[in-house]
Amino acid sequence: MQLIRDAMNTSGVVLRKPIDEDGQSVHQLITQTPELDSNSCYCNLLQCGHFSDTSIIAEQQGVVLGFISGYLKPTQPQTLFIWQVAVSSAARGQGLGSRMLQQLLDRKESASVTHLETTITETNDASWALFKRLAENFDAPLERSVMFDRVTHFNDEHDSELLARIGPLAR
Repeated sequence: MQLIRDAMNTSGVVLRKPIDEDGQSVHQLITQTPELDSNSCYCNLLQCGHFSDTSIIAEQQGVVLGFISGYLKPTQPQTLFIWQVAVSSAARGQGLGSRMLQQLLDRKESASVTHLETTITETNDASWALFKRLAENFDAPLERSVMFDRVTHFNDEHDSELLARIGPLAR
């Protein structure tokens, strides 16, 4: 797989479950997305393999345009936690993130999902807009609270991560 470098139309994008072999391309996409914290390639390989039912990849002719990693919370299996949303800079502004989220929620594996959670830094306007739109589309409230504090959890080396909780989802 290769990563996209120039702006393109995303109408022919295929949305699918990731497979192990997508891990390296996903890792490259995430490292090229400055708003996201990079994980190890090994972590991305595990996300693609172990969490494929709750993750999604967007590609066009073998080119990786986007990836969402998520999982059902072990203590709250009706809650889908979205770990990261990555969209190639060339594919942004075309609704790809929304399309990926919607398809994740439309999967049979998500049939019992009543709530969606994610964490977002205060300054990540694109992510806030994405999840506010999702809440509106599902006619659901979006609640915000600090999940990981800048000082308490990150030793003042990372912005606070705010928990965005959406639900119950009207389906």
